[in-house]
Amino acid sequence: MGSVDRKDSTIQLLNRLRMRQVALLLAIHEEHTLHQAANRLGLSQPAATKMLHELEETLGFHLFNRVHRRLQINEAGMRVTEYFQSLHGTMEALNRELTEIRQGSAGRLAIGCIMAASPGRLTNALLHLKQHYPLLNIEVAVDTSNRLMAQLREGVLEVVIGRMSSEQQQDHFFKSIDDEALSVIAAIDHPLSRKKKVRLEDMLEYGWIVQPVGSPMRTVVDQEFLFHKLDQPRGLIETGSMLTSMNLVRNSELISVVPATVARYNAEHGLLTILPFKFQQKLEEYGSIVRRDRALSVAARQFLELIHEDVMAA
Repeated sequence: MGSVDRKDSTIQLLNRLRMRQVALLLAIHEEHTLHQAANRLGLSQPAATKMLHELEETLGFHLFNRVHRRLQINEAGMRVTEYFQSLHGTMEALNRELTEIRQGSAGRLAIGCIMAASPGRLTNALLHLKQHYPLLNIEVAVDTSNRLMAQLREGVLEVVIGRMSSEQQQDHFFKSIDDEALSVIAAIDHPLSRKKKVRLEDMLEYGWIVQPVGSPMRTVVDQEFLFHKLDQPRGLIETGSMLTSMNLVRNSELISVVPATVARYNAEHGLLTILPFKFQQKLEEYGSIVRRDRALSVAARQFLELIHEDVMAA
């Protein structure tokens, strides 16, 4: 079949495309075989084969390469699957909102946020949002940017406060909020807490708690060791949970790296100490992120206005 020069409009494509075909492609992607996908949808294999052929005819591309009676997804198939996953996420979000309206509530808003924005900006924006929509159901996920972006793509989240890679820019709108400095934290009575200046070499004597590989904060930590031409400490504890990191730090001689806003808040309340070390490497600025292909709810638009207002700054 190959690539076909199609001049049909998007409306015409939607007229030919059936949701059952979308469900079939997503099932094949998850089950890895046409037989299992057909069983999952309650179809016979001949019916599933015919439906897949009709979908490929509609799109003008083969979506799979047939290898030894098995289906191996190709480049076109991957791109179509990604868009169908986005469509599935949009439909799930719509279904949730309609259910909330049916039950008499003011709807639902799912937000993802990195820890840096949580103590100040996020808290203030949510409190003001609840004044506008007291019956609004709000779900907040606090995690690393890479994990939150995956949930945004799948339709689990409607808005993310975090960072995105350059590869994600074409599918998302990004609006800057702030820079994020990092601090090294330790227990109040940690041996290094009495020093006026701490070198990276000094901290190698102690265990480290860091975020998982792939997170922006972990990348900065790794780059810092490269900058100082030092090997990373052995026996790392890796966690995306700031609460876990701080609990471990407070009860041991372990040290960790957290956003400066989080570190200052806990240090001001006497829960930990900030070691006098300044990172040479910096994190990129974070901001609000939403999908280009997904309409925002009224509550999401209101939340974005609040999170970006200067008076809401932490």
